[in-house]
Amino acid sequence: MLVLARKKNESIVINDQITIVVVDIRGDKVRLGITAPKEVPVHRREVFEAIHGKVRDSEENPQPAAEDAQP
Repeated sequence: MLVLARKKNESIVINDQITIVVVDIRGDKVRLGITAPKEVPVHRREVFEAIHGKVRDSEENPQPAAEDAQP
């Protein structure tokens, strides 16, 4: 893991496509601004895990299709 120190209004650039700017620092919270191409998904970790957790659950426990259901 690369660890960088940044102050308010300073930024980092990833692969010439993604820019992350420190927008505000209040106590123990840091607000970040992220600029990325539309095709690059950007999510908070908990949202990312929820999205991918649901995908894994549905793959492991597929629901029968309506036409496969027995009356």
